[in-house]
Amino acid sequence: MSLLVVGLSHRSAPVSVLERASLSADAQIKLLQDTLAAEPAAEAAVLATCNRIELYADVDKFHAGVAELSTLLAQHSGVGLEELTPYLYVHYEDRAVHHLFSVACGLDSMVVGEGQILGQIKDALALGQELHTAGRLINDLFQQALRVGKRAHSETGIDRAGQSLVTFGLEQLAAGASVEAWAADKRALVIGAGSMSSLAATTLARLGVRELVIANRTLERAERLAAVLTEPDGVSAHAVSMDDVADELTRADVAVSCTGATGLVLTAESVAAALAEHVVPVTGAGNDLRAPDGSLVARLAAAAARDGRVADKSAAGGADVADRAPSTRSGDSSVPGGAAVGDTGTPAARDAAVNLAETAGACPVGLGDGLGPDALAQHQVWVDNAPRDTRVAGALNGRGATAAATARVRLALLDLAMPRDIDGAVHRLAGVRLVDIESLAEASADAPMAADVDQVRGIVSDEVAAFGAAQRAAHITPTVVALRTMAADVVAGEVARLEGRLPDLDDKERAEITQTVRRVVDKLLHAPTVRVKQLASEPGGAGYADALRTLFDLDPETVASVSRADLNDADVKNRGRV
Repeated sequence: MSLLVVGLSHRSAPVSVLERASLSADAQIKLLQDTLAAEPAAEAAVLATCNRIELYADVDKFHAGVAELSTLLAQHSGVGLEELTPYLYVHYEDRAVHHLFSVACGLDSMVVGEGQILGQIKDALALGQELHTAGRLINDLFQQALRVGKRAHSETGIDRAGQSLVTFGLEQLAAGASVEAWAADKRALVIGAGSMSSLAATTLARLGVRELVIANRTLERAERLAAVLTEPDGVSAHAVSMDDVADELTRADVAVSCTGATGLVLTAESVAAALAEHVVPVTGAGNDLRAPDGSLVARLAAAAARDGRVADKSAAGGADVADRAPSTRSGDSSVPGGAAVGDTGTPAARDAAVNLAETAGACPVGLGDGLGPDALAQHQVWVDNAPRDTRVAGALNGRGATAAATARVRLALLDLAMPRDIDGAVHRLAGVRLVDIESLAEASADAPMAADVDQVRGIVSDEVAAFGAAQRAAHITPTVVALRTMAADVVAGEVARLEGRLPDLDDKERAEITQTVRRVVDKLLHAPTVRVKQLASEPGGAGYADALRTLFDLDPETVASVSRADLNDADVKNRGRV
Protein backbone atom coordinates (compact mmCIF):
# COMPACT_ATOMS: atom_id res chain seq x y z
CA MET A 1 0.00 0.00 0.00
CA SER A 2 1.37 3.43 -0.99
CA LEU A 3 -1.53 5.71 -0.13
CA LEU A 4 -0.84 9.43 -0.41
CA VAL A 5 -3.09 12.38 0.38
CA VAL A 6 -2.32 15.99 -0.46
CA GLY A 7 -4.79 18.66 0.55
CA LEU A 8 -5.74 21.81 2.41
CA SER A 9 -8.52 22.54 4.89
CA HIS A 10 -9.82 25.13 7.33
CA ARG A 11 -7.07 23.98 9.71
CA SER A 12 -4.23 24.73 7.31
CA ALA A 13 -5.49 27.60 5.17
CA PRO A 14 -7.46 30.82 5.69
CA VAL A 15 -11.00 30.95 4.38
CA SER A 16 -9.96 33.40 1.68
CA VAL A 17 -7.62 30.78 0.17
CA LEU A 18 -10.15 27.95 0.53
CA GLU A 19 -12.73 30.13 -1.16
CA ARG A 20 -10.52 30.70 -4.19
CA ALA A 21 -9.35 27.09 -4.32
CA SER A 22 -12.82 25.52 -4.33
CA LEU A 23 -13.45 22.88 -7.01
CA SER A 24 -16.58 22.74 -9.13
CA ALA A 25 -18.07 19.36 -10.09
CA ASP A 26 -16.48 19.55 -13.53
CA ALA A 27 -13.13 20.50 -12.04
CA GLN A 28 -13.24 17.46 -9.74
CA ILE A 29 -13.85 15.14 -12.69
CA LYS A 30 -10.99 16.66 -14.69
CA LEU A 31 -8.70 16.50 -11.64
CA LEU A 32 -9.35 12.78 -11.20
CA GLN A 33 -8.80 12.07 -14.87
CA ASP A 34 -5.54 14.01 -14.95
CA THR A 35 -4.35 12.33 -11.75
CA LEU A 36 -4.70 8.89 -13.28
CA ALA A 37 -2.99 10.11 -16.42
CA ALA A 38 -0.04 11.20 -14.28
CA GLU A 39 2.72 8.60 -14.03
CA PRO A 40 2.97 8.17 -10.22
CA ALA A 41 -0.76 7.49 -9.57
CA ALA A 42 -2.59 4.19 -10.13
CA GLU A 43 -5.96 5.18 -8.62
CA ALA A 44 -7.42 8.31 -7.04
CA ALA A 45 -10.34 10.02 -5.30
CA VAL A 46 -11.04 13.65 -4.46
CA LEU A 47 -12.82 14.84 -1.32
CA ALA A 48 -14.02 18.42 -1.86
CA THR A 49 -16.26 20.11 0.72
CA CYS A 50 -16.91 23.67 1.79
CA ASN A 51 -13.86 23.63 4.07
CA ARG A 52 -11.45 21.08 2.59
CA ILE A 53 -9.98 19.88 -0.71
CA GLU A 54 -8.08 16.59 -0.57
CA LEU A 55 -6.68 14.38 -3.30
CA TYR A 56 -6.10 10.70 -2.42
CA ALA A 57 -4.00 8.48 -4.66
CA ASP A 58 -2.19 5.16 -4.75
CA VAL A 59 1.34 6.09 -5.85
CA ASP A 60 4.49 4.12 -6.51
CA LYS A 61 6.88 6.99 -5.68
CA PHE A 62 6.43 9.28 -2.69
CA HIS A 63 8.34 12.40 -3.74
CA ALA A 64 7.19 12.25 -7.34
CA GLY A 65 3.62 11.69 -6.11
CA VAL A 66 3.69 14.70 -3.79
CA ALA A 67 5.03 16.94 -6.54
CA GLU A 68 2.52 15.70 -9.12
CA LEU A 69 -0.55 15.85 -6.84
CA SER A 70 0.37 19.32 -5.56
CA THR A 71 0.77 20.60 -9.12
CA LEU A 72 -2.56 19.11 -10.18
CA LEU A 73 -4.37 20.67 -7.21
CA ALA A 74 -2.93 24.06 -8.08
CA GLN A 75 -3.83 23.75 -11.75
CA HIS A 76 -7.43 22.77 -11.17
CA SER A 77 -8.10 25.03 -8.19
CA GLY A 78 -6.91 28.13 -9.99
CA VAL A 79 -4.51 29.13 -7.19
CA GLY A 80 -0.85 29.31 -8.12
CA LEU A 81 1.39 26.53 -6.82
CA GLU A 82 3.73 28.93 -5.02
CA GLU A 83 0.80 30.54 -3.23
CA LEU A 84 -0.93 27.24 -2.49
CA THR A 85 2.09 25.25 -1.26
CA PRO A 86 2.40 26.83 2.23
CA TYR A 87 -1.15 25.70 3.04
CA LEU A 88 -0.86 22.11 1.78
CA TYR A 89 -0.48 19.10 4.07
CA VAL A 90 0.76 15.65 3.10
CA HIS A 91 -0.02 12.27 4.71
CA TYR A 92 1.41 8.94 3.60
CA GLU A 93 0.40 5.30 4.14
CA ASP A 94 -0.87 4.74 7.73
CA ARG A 95 -0.92 8.50 8.45
CA ALA A 96 -3.11 9.02 5.39
CA VAL A 97 -5.49 6.30 6.59
CA HIS A 98 -5.58 7.86 10.07
CA HIS A 99 -6.38 11.24 8.55
CA LEU A 100 -9.34 10.02 6.49
CA PHE A 101 -10.76 7.99 9.38
CA SER A 102 -10.50 11.08 11.62
CA VAL A 103 -12.25 13.14 8.97
CA ALA A 104 -15.02 10.53 8.67
CA CYS A 105 -15.62 10.63 12.45
CA GLY A 106 -15.90 14.42 12.45
CA LEU A 107 -12.70 14.94 14.44
CA ASP A 108 -11.23 17.17 11.73
CA SER A 109 -14.45 19.06 10.98
CA MET A 110 -14.99 22.73 11.64
CA VAL A 111 -17.71 21.65 14.07
CA VAL A 112 -16.35 18.58 15.86
CA GLY A 113 -18.60 15.55 15.53
CA GLU A 114 -20.76 16.77 12.66
CA GLY A 115 -22.10 13.95 10.50
CA GLN A 116 -22.46 15.74 7.17
CA ILE A 117 -18.95 14.67 6.18
CA LEU A 118 -20.04 11.03 5.88
CA GLY A 119 -22.32 11.90 2.99
CA GLN A 120 -19.52 13.83 1.33
CA ILE A 121 -17.12 10.88 1.65
CA LYS A 122 -19.82 8.66 0.16
CA ASP A 123 -20.20 11.05 -2.77
CA ALA A 124 -16.42 11.13 -3.31
CA LEU A 125 -16.29 7.34 -3.51
CA ALA A 126 -19.29 7.22 -5.83
CA LEU A 127 -17.58 9.68 -8.20
CA GLY A 128 -14.38 7.62 -8.18
CA GLN A 129 -16.32 4.45 -8.95
CA GLU A 130 -18.28 6.13 -11.71
CA LEU A 131 -15.10 7.38 -13.39
CA HIS A 132 -13.25 4.11 -12.65
CA THR A 133 -10.51 6.00 -10.81
CA ALA A 134 -11.18 4.13 -7.55
CA GLY A 135 -9.40 0.79 -7.51
CA ARG A 136 -9.10 -1.79 -4.75
CA LEU A 137 -7.17 0.45 -2.33
CA ILE A 138 -9.43 3.51 -2.67
CA ASN A 139 -12.56 1.35 -2.53
CA ASP A 140 -11.39 -0.45 0.61
CA LEU A 141 -10.20 2.77 2.23
CA PHE A 142 -13.34 4.83 1.67
CA GLN A 143 -15.70 1.96 2.45
CA GLN A 144 -13.88 1.38 5.72
CA ALA A 145 -13.87 5.12 6.48
CA LEU A 146 -17.66 5.15 6.18
CA ARG A 147 -17.92 2.18 8.54
CA VAL A 148 -15.55 3.79 11.04
CA GLY A 149 -17.52 7.03 10.95
CA LYS A 150 -20.81 5.23 11.53
CA ARG A 151 -19.24 3.22 14.35
CA ALA A 152 -18.00 6.39 16.04
CA HIS A 153 -21.45 7.95 15.93
CA SER A 154 -23.22 4.80 17.15
CA GLU A 155 -20.81 3.73 19.89
CA THR A 156 -19.88 7.11 21.37
CA GLY A 157 -21.48 10.43 22.19
CA ILE A 158 -19.46 12.31 19.59
CA ASP A 159 -22.72 13.87 18.42
CA ARG A 160 -22.81 15.70 21.74
CA ALA A 161 -19.41 17.24 21.05
CA GLY A 162 -20.74 19.07 18.03
CA GLN A 163 -23.57 19.35 15.55
CA SER A 164 -23.99 19.73 11.88
CA LEU A 165 -22.63 22.92 10.37
CA VAL A 166 -26.21 24.04 9.79
CA THR A 167 -27.23 23.66 13.44
CA PHE A 168 -24.07 25.36 14.64
CA GLY A 169 -24.63 28.23 12.23
CA LEU A 170 -28.22 28.71 13.39
CA GLU A 171 -27.00 28.73 16.99
CA GLN A 172 -24.63 31.55 16.10
CA LEU A 173 -27.51 33.48 14.52
CA ALA A 174 -29.58 32.94 17.66
CA ALA A 175 -26.76 34.63 19.62
CA GLY A 176 -27.17 32.64 22.82
CA ALA A 177 -30.94 32.27 22.73
CA SER A 178 -32.66 28.91 22.37
CA VAL A 179 -32.56 27.99 18.67
CA GLU A 180 -36.11 26.61 18.88
CA ALA A 181 -37.43 29.82 20.44
CA TRP A 182 -35.46 31.94 18.00
CA ALA A 183 -36.75 30.07 14.94
CA ALA A 184 -40.38 29.93 16.04
CA ASP A 185 -42.77 31.94 13.86
CA LYS A 186 -40.03 33.02 11.46
CA ARG A 187 -40.21 33.14 7.69
CA ALA A 188 -37.20 31.32 6.26
CA LEU A 189 -35.68 31.43 2.79
CA VAL A 190 -33.30 28.65 1.71
CA ILE A 191 -31.31 29.31 -1.45
CA GLY A 192 -30.15 26.11 -3.12
CA ALA A 193 -31.46 22.54 -3.04
CA GLY A 194 -28.24 20.52 -2.73
CA SER A 195 -27.28 18.32 0.21
CA MET A 196 -26.31 21.19 2.55
CA SER A 197 -29.28 23.36 1.58
CA SER A 198 -31.63 20.39 1.99
CA LEU A 199 -30.17 19.79 5.45
CA ALA A 200 -30.72 23.46 6.28
CA ALA A 201 -34.33 23.34 5.08
CA THR A 202 -35.00 20.15 7.05
CA THR A 203 -33.42 21.63 10.18
CA LEU A 204 -35.46 24.83 9.92
CA ALA A 205 -38.64 22.82 9.41
CA ARG A 206 -37.82 20.71 12.47
CA LEU A 207 -37.23 23.87 14.50
CA GLY A 208 -40.74 25.03 13.67
CA VAL A 209 -40.41 28.05 11.39
CA ARG A 210 -43.73 29.47 10.27
CA GLU A 211 -43.02 29.43 6.54
CA LEU A 212 -40.24 28.00 4.39
CA VAL A 213 -39.36 29.07 0.86
CA ILE A 214 -36.94 27.04 -1.27
CA ALA A 215 -35.25 28.83 -4.18
CA ASN A 216 -33.16 26.94 -6.69
CA ARG A 217 -31.84 27.29 -10.22
CA THR A 218 -33.70 24.08 -11.11
CA LEU A 219 -37.24 24.73 -9.94
CA GLU A 220 -38.27 21.06 -10.08
CA ARG A 221 -35.63 20.13 -7.54
CA ALA A 222 -36.81 22.87 -5.18
CA GLU A 223 -40.40 21.71 -5.62
CA ARG A 224 -39.47 18.14 -4.68
CA LEU A 225 -37.79 19.33 -1.49
CA ALA A 226 -40.71 21.59 -0.62
CA ALA A 227 -43.14 18.72 -1.18
CA VAL A 228 -41.24 16.52 1.27
CA LEU A 229 -41.25 19.25 3.91
CA THR A 230 -45.00 19.89 3.51
CA GLU A 231 -46.03 16.30 4.10
CA PRO A 232 -48.68 15.75 6.84
CA ASP A 233 -47.78 17.70 9.98
CA GLY A 234 -44.93 19.38 8.10
CA VAL A 235 -44.08 23.06 7.69
CA SER A 236 -45.74 25.37 5.16
CA ALA A 237 -43.19 25.26 2.33
CA HIS A 238 -43.18 26.23 -1.31
CA ALA A 239 -40.62 26.56 -4.10
CA VAL A 240 -39.66 29.57 -6.19
CA SER A 241 -37.17 30.25 -8.96
CA MET A 242 -33.95 32.17 -8.43
CA ASP A 243 -35.55 35.15 -10.15
CA ASP A 244 -37.89 35.48 -7.16
CA VAL A 245 -35.18 35.59 -4.50
CA ALA A 246 -35.10 39.39 -4.29
CA ASP A 247 -38.84 39.54 -3.71
CA GLU A 248 -38.83 36.70 -1.19
CA LEU A 249 -35.99 38.34 0.72
CA THR A 250 -38.23 41.31 1.53
CA ARG A 251 -40.49 38.94 3.49
CA ALA A 252 -37.86 36.69 5.08
CA ASP A 253 -36.61 36.80 8.65
CA VAL A 254 -33.79 34.34 8.04
CA ALA A 255 -32.08 33.25 4.83
CA VAL A 256 -29.67 30.35 4.36
CA SER A 257 -27.66 30.08 1.16
CA CYS A 258 -25.48 27.25 -0.10
CA THR A 259 -25.23 27.03 -3.87
CA GLY A 260 -22.53 26.09 -6.33
CA ALA A 261 -22.47 29.57 -7.83
CA THR A 262 -19.06 31.02 -8.63
CA GLY A 263 -20.21 34.58 -7.92
CA LEU A 264 -22.25 36.28 -5.21
CA VAL A 265 -25.90 35.30 -4.94
CA LEU A 266 -26.77 38.13 -2.53
CA THR A 267 -24.88 41.41 -2.80
CA ALA A 268 -24.87 44.12 -0.15
CA GLU A 269 -26.94 46.30 -2.46
CA SER A 270 -29.62 43.64 -2.99
CA VAL A 271 -29.88 43.00 0.75
CA ALA A 272 -30.14 46.74 1.45
CA ALA A 273 -32.88 47.05 -1.18
CA ALA A 274 -34.75 44.14 0.41
CA LEU A 275 -34.53 45.81 3.82
CA ALA A 276 -36.04 48.96 2.39
CA GLU A 277 -39.15 46.95 1.49
CA HIS A 278 -38.90 44.57 4.43
CA VAL A 279 -42.11 43.68 6.26
CA VAL A 280 -41.83 42.00 9.65
CA PRO A 281 -45.04 40.27 10.79
CA VAL A 282 -46.47 41.45 14.11
CA THR A 283 -49.17 39.37 15.74
CA GLY A 284 -52.48 41.18 15.75
CA ALA A 285 -51.29 44.10 13.65
CA GLY A 286 -52.74 44.49 10.22
CA ASN A 287 -50.79 47.57 9.24
CA ASP A 288 -48.36 47.78 6.35
CA LEU A 289 -45.11 48.20 8.21
CA ARG A 290 -43.03 49.36 5.30
CA ALA A 291 -41.66 52.86 5.41
CA PRO A 292 -44.07 55.22 3.61
CA ASP A 293 -43.02 56.19 0.10
CA GLY A 294 -41.07 59.43 0.22
CA SER A 295 -40.30 59.13 3.94
CA LEU A 296 -36.78 59.73 5.21
CA VAL A 297 -36.18 56.05 6.01
CA ALA A 298 -37.37 54.86 2.60
CA ARG A 299 -35.23 57.46 0.87
CA LEU A 300 -32.21 56.65 3.03
CA ALA A 301 -32.56 52.97 2.16
CA ALA A 302 -32.95 53.70 -1.54
CA ALA A 303 -29.84 55.90 -1.51
CA ALA A 304 -27.85 53.27 0.38
CA ALA A 305 -28.92 50.58 -2.08
CA ARG A 306 -28.07 52.80 -5.03
CA ASP A 307 -24.77 54.33 -3.97
CA GLY A 308 -23.55 52.20 -1.07
CA ARG A 309 -23.31 55.42 0.99
CA VAL A 310 -25.39 58.43 2.00
CA ALA A 311 -23.94 61.89 1.50
CA ASP A 312 -24.50 64.52 4.25
CA LYS A 313 -25.10 67.96 2.82
CA SER A 314 -25.14 70.44 5.68
CA ALA A 315 -25.70 74.16 5.59
CA ALA A 316 -22.04 74.83 6.25
CA GLY A 317 -20.98 75.36 2.69
CA GLY A 318 -22.94 72.39 1.39
CA ALA A 319 -19.93 70.09 1.83
CA ASP A 320 -20.42 66.38 2.06
CA VAL A 321 -19.70 64.70 5.35
CA ALA A 322 -18.03 62.09 3.18
CA ASP A 323 -15.37 64.75 2.47
CA ARG A 324 -14.70 65.19 6.19
CA ALA A 325 -15.26 61.72 7.64
CA PRO A 326 -14.91 58.09 6.55
CA SER A 327 -17.72 56.78 4.36
CA THR A 328 -20.16 54.08 5.31
CA ARG A 329 -18.02 51.59 3.39
CA SER A 330 -15.52 51.75 6.27
CA GLY A 331 -18.30 51.77 8.84
CA ASP A 332 -17.81 55.37 10.14
CA SER A 333 -20.42 57.48 8.34
CA SER A 334 -22.24 59.85 10.68
CA VAL A 335 -24.50 62.84 10.73
CA PRO A 336 -24.04 65.93 12.94
CA GLY A 337 -24.54 65.23 16.59
CA GLY A 338 -22.75 61.89 16.47
CA ALA A 339 -25.81 59.81 15.46
CA ALA A 340 -25.15 57.11 12.91
CA VAL A 341 -26.82 57.20 9.51
CA GLY A 342 -29.76 54.86 9.62
CA ASP A 343 -30.34 55.50 13.34
CA THR A 344 -33.04 58.09 12.83
CA GLY A 345 -35.23 56.36 15.38
CA THR A 346 -33.11 57.58 18.32
CA PRO A 347 -34.02 60.89 19.99
CA ALA A 348 -30.52 62.28 19.50
CA ALA A 349 -30.60 61.57 15.80
CA ARG A 350 -34.07 63.04 15.32
CA ASP A 351 -33.21 66.18 17.28
CA ALA A 352 -30.02 66.64 15.27
CA ALA A 353 -31.87 66.19 11.99
CA VAL A 354 -34.74 68.53 12.89
CA ASN A 355 -32.48 71.22 14.33
CA LEU A 356 -30.28 71.15 11.26
CA ALA A 357 -33.31 71.33 8.98
CA GLU A 358 -34.79 74.22 10.95
CA THR A 359 -31.56 76.23 10.68
CA ALA A 360 -30.65 75.29 7.14
CA GLY A 361 -34.01 74.49 5.55
CA ALA A 362 -32.51 71.46 3.81
CA CYS A 363 -32.40 67.72 4.21
CA PRO A 364 -29.45 66.90 6.51
CA VAL A 365 -28.51 63.85 4.46
CA GLY A 366 -28.80 65.32 1.00
CA LEU A 367 -31.80 63.34 -0.25
CA GLY A 368 -33.24 66.30 -2.11
CA ASP A 369 -34.68 69.71 -1.54
CA GLY A 370 -37.96 70.40 0.16
CA LEU A 371 -37.67 68.03 3.12
CA GLY A 372 -37.89 70.67 5.80
CA PRO A 373 -39.02 70.67 9.44
CA ASP A 374 -42.64 69.79 8.61
CA ALA A 375 -41.67 66.71 6.66
CA LEU A 376 -39.21 65.66 9.33
CA ALA A 377 -41.80 66.17 12.03
CA GLN A 378 -44.30 64.08 10.08
CA HIS A 379 -41.67 61.35 9.74
CA GLN A 380 -41.00 61.55 13.49
CA VAL A 381 -44.69 60.95 14.21
CA TRP A 382 -44.61 57.87 12.02
CA VAL A 383 -41.49 56.60 13.80
CA ASP A 384 -42.94 57.19 17.25
CA ASN A 385 -46.22 55.48 16.40
CA ALA A 386 -44.66 52.46 14.71
CA PRO A 387 -44.13 49.28 16.76
CA ARG A 388 -40.62 49.42 18.17
CA ASP A 389 -39.51 46.09 16.75
CA THR A 390 -40.74 46.81 13.22
CA ARG A 391 -38.98 50.07 12.35
CA VAL A 392 -37.08 49.82 9.10
CA ALA A 393 -33.35 50.48 9.26
CA GLY A 394 -32.32 50.79 5.66
CA ALA A 395 -28.95 52.50 5.83
CA LEU A 396 -25.51 51.08 6.44
CA ASN A 397 -24.71 50.23 10.06
CA GLY A 398 -21.31 51.74 10.84
CA ARG A 399 -19.37 51.53 14.05
CA GLY A 400 -21.17 54.63 15.27
CA ALA A 401 -24.58 52.89 15.31
CA THR A 402 -26.23 52.64 18.69
CA ALA A 403 -26.50 49.34 20.53
CA ALA A 404 -30.29 49.52 20.26
CA ALA A 405 -30.14 49.68 16.47
CA THR A 406 -27.67 46.82 16.11
CA ALA A 407 -29.59 44.66 18.57
CA ARG A 408 -32.74 44.69 16.44
CA VAL A 409 -31.95 42.02 13.84
CA ARG A 410 -34.31 42.40 10.93
CA LEU A 411 -32.68 39.79 8.68
CA ALA A 412 -30.47 36.88 9.76
CA LEU A 413 -28.22 35.45 7.03
CA LEU A 414 -26.35 32.13 7.09
CA ASP A 415 -23.85 31.55 4.26
CA LEU A 416 -22.64 27.94 4.07
CA ALA A 417 -21.21 28.15 0.56
CA MET A 418 -17.59 28.05 -0.51
CA PRO A 419 -16.93 30.28 -2.35
CA ARG A 420 -19.31 32.52 -0.47
CA ASP A 421 -22.82 33.27 -1.71
CA ILE A 422 -23.42 36.39 0.38
CA ASP A 423 -21.37 39.57 0.21
CA GLY A 424 -19.41 39.97 3.45
CA ALA A 425 -20.20 43.70 3.34
CA VAL A 426 -23.80 43.04 4.45
CA HIS A 427 -22.59 42.91 8.05
CA ARG A 428 -22.43 46.70 7.84
CA LEU A 429 -26.16 46.94 7.19
CA ALA A 430 -28.22 47.97 10.18
CA GLY A 431 -30.55 45.18 11.25
CA VAL A 432 -28.55 42.41 9.50
CA ARG A 433 -26.67 39.60 11.18
CA LEU A 434 -24.40 37.51 8.94
CA VAL A 435 -22.80 34.18 9.85
CA ASP A 436 -20.53 32.61 7.24
CA ILE A 437 -17.87 29.93 7.03
CA GLU A 438 -15.18 32.27 8.35
CA SER A 439 -17.15 33.34 11.42
CA LEU A 440 -18.14 29.72 12.07
CA ALA A 441 -14.47 28.76 12.07
CA GLU A 442 -13.71 31.47 14.61
CA ALA A 443 -16.67 30.50 16.80
CA SER A 444 -15.82 26.80 16.80
CA ALA A 445 -12.12 27.29 17.52
CA ASP A 446 -12.79 27.62 21.25
CA ALA A 447 -15.44 24.90 21.42
CA PRO A 448 -14.67 22.48 24.29
CA MET A 449 -13.61 18.95 23.44
CA ALA A 450 -15.93 16.39 24.97
CA ALA A 451 -14.66 13.22 26.67
CA ASP A 452 -16.26 11.30 23.82
CA VAL A 453 -13.67 12.71 21.46
CA ASP A 454 -10.94 10.73 23.22
CA GLN A 455 -13.04 7.59 22.82
CA VAL A 456 -13.42 8.24 19.10
CA ARG A 457 -9.68 8.78 18.79
CA GLY A 458 -9.18 5.35 20.31
CA ILE A 459 -11.56 3.83 17.78
CA VAL A 460 -9.70 5.55 14.94
CA SER A 461 -6.33 4.21 16.16
CA ASP A 462 -7.66 0.66 16.42
CA GLU A 463 -9.29 0.82 13.00
CA VAL A 464 -6.14 2.21 11.38
CA ALA A 465 -4.11 -0.69 12.78
CA ALA A 466 -6.69 -3.22 11.61
CA PHE A 467 -6.91 -1.66 8.14
CA GLY A 468 -3.14 -1.63 7.76
CA ALA A 469 -2.90 -5.29 8.79
CA ALA A 470 -5.68 -6.25 6.38
CA GLN A 471 -4.03 -4.38 3.53
CA ARG A 472 -0.63 -5.92 4.20
CA ALA A 473 -2.19 -9.37 4.41
CA ALA A 474 -4.09 -8.69 1.19
CA HIS A 475 -0.84 -7.67 -0.45
CA ILE A 476 0.58 -11.17 0.01
CA THR A 477 -2.63 -12.95 -0.99
CA PRO A 478 -1.86 -12.96 -4.75
CA THR A 479 1.49 -14.61 -3.98
CA VAL A 480 -0.17 -17.27 -1.81
CA VAL A 481 -2.80 -17.89 -4.48
CA ALA A 482 -0.09 -18.19 -7.13
CA LEU A 483 1.76 -20.70 -4.92
CA ARG A 484 -1.33 -22.85 -4.46
CA THR A 485 -2.08 -22.63 -8.18
CA MET A 486 1.43 -23.88 -8.94
CA ALA A 487 0.98 -26.73 -6.44
CA ALA A 488 -2.34 -27.71 -8.03
CA ASP A 489 -0.68 -27.79 -11.44
CA VAL A 490 2.04 -30.08 -10.05
CA VAL A 491 -0.59 -32.44 -8.60
CA ALA A 492 -2.51 -32.51 -11.88
CA GLY A 493 0.68 -33.27 -13.82
CA GLU A 494 1.69 -36.12 -11.51
CA VAL A 495 -1.79 -37.67 -11.59
CA ALA A 496 -1.75 -37.57 -15.39
CA ARG A 497 1.68 -39.22 -15.43
CA LEU A 498 0.42 -41.90 -13.02
CA GLU A 499 -2.55 -42.68 -15.28
CA GLY A 500 -0.11 -43.32 -18.14
CA ARG A 501 1.85 -45.75 -16.03
CA LEU A 502 -1.19 -47.46 -14.46
CA PRO A 503 -3.90 -47.46 -17.16
CA ASP A 504 -5.83 -50.25 -15.42
CA LEU A 505 -6.83 -48.08 -12.43
CA ASP A 506 -10.58 -47.77 -12.07
CA ASP A 507 -12.26 -44.45 -11.34
CA LYS A 508 -12.51 -45.06 -7.59
CA GLU A 509 -8.83 -45.86 -7.25
CA ARG A 510 -7.80 -42.93 -9.43
CA ALA A 511 -9.94 -40.52 -7.36
CA GLU A 512 -8.52 -41.85 -4.10
CA ILE A 513 -4.93 -41.46 -5.27
CA THR A 514 -5.63 -37.91 -6.55
CA GLN A 515 -7.26 -36.89 -3.28
CA THR A 516 -4.37 -38.32 -1.26
CA VAL A 517 -1.78 -36.36 -3.24
CA ARG A 518 -3.78 -33.15 -2.87
CA ARG A 519 -4.07 -33.65 0.91
CA VAL A 520 -0.31 -34.11 1.18
CA VAL A 521 0.32 -30.86 -0.75
CA ASP A 522 -2.27 -28.92 1.25
CA LYS A 523 -0.78 -30.05 4.56
CA LEU A 524 2.71 -29.12 3.46
CA LEU A 525 1.59 -25.63 2.35
CA HIS A 526 -0.90 -24.90 5.14
CA ALA A 527 1.50 -23.87 7.93
CA PRO A 528 3.83 -21.78 5.72
CA THR A 529 0.99 -19.87 4.03
CA VAL A 530 -0.87 -19.18 7.29
CA ARG A 531 2.33 -18.03 8.95
CA VAL A 532 3.40 -15.84 6.06
CA LYS A 533 0.02 -14.09 6.13
CA GLN A 534 0.43 -13.40 9.83
CA LEU A 535 3.94 -12.08 9.37
CA ALA A 536 2.93 -9.99 6.37
CA SER A 537 0.14 -8.27 8.37
CA GLU A 538 2.70 -6.88 10.80
CA PRO A 539 4.55 -3.62 10.14
CA GLY A 540 7.49 -4.26 7.85
CA GLY A 541 6.04 -7.57 6.66
CA ALA A 542 5.88 -6.65 2.98
CA GLY A 543 9.16 -8.47 2.29
CA TYR A 544 7.64 -11.89 3.02
CA ALA A 545 5.82 -11.89 -0.30
CA ASP A 546 9.11 -11.36 -2.12
CA ALA A 547 10.72 -14.15 -0.10
CA LEU A 548 7.88 -16.54 -0.95
CA ARG A 549 8.14 -15.78 -4.67
CA THR A 550 11.89 -16.34 -4.56
CA LEU A 551 11.78 -19.59 -2.57
CA PHE A 552 9.20 -21.23 -4.81
CA ASP A 553 10.40 -19.59 -8.03
CA LEU A 554 6.93 -18.21 -8.75
CA ASP A 555 6.31 -16.52 -12.08
CA PRO A 556 5.83 -12.77 -11.44
CA GLU A 557 3.32 -12.62 -14.28
CA THR A 558 1.19 -15.27 -12.58
CA VAL A 559 1.15 -13.22 -9.37
CA ALA A 560 0.29 -10.07 -11.33
CA SER A 561 -2.58 -11.82 -13.11
CA VAL A 562 -4.02 -12.89 -9.75
CA SER A 563 -3.77 -9.29 -8.53
CA ARG A 564 -5.60 -8.01 -11.61
CA ALA A 565 -8.35 -10.59 -11.16
CA ASP A 566 -8.74 -9.62 -7.48
CA LEU A 567 -8.89 -5.97 -8.44
CA ASN A 568 -11.64 -6.55 -10.99
CA ASP A 569 -13.61 -8.63 -8.50
CA ALA A 570 -13.26 -5.91 -5.86
CA ASP A 571 -14.39 -3.25 -8.31
CA VAL A 572 -17.54 -5.21 -9.20
CA LYS A 573 -18.23 -6.02 -5.56
CA ASN A 574 -17.78 -2.47 -4.27
CA ARG A 575 -19.67 -0.74 -7.03
CA GLY A 576 -23.16 0.12 -5.83
CA ARG A 577 -22.28 -0.28 -2.14
CA VAL A 578 -22.09 3.44 -1.50
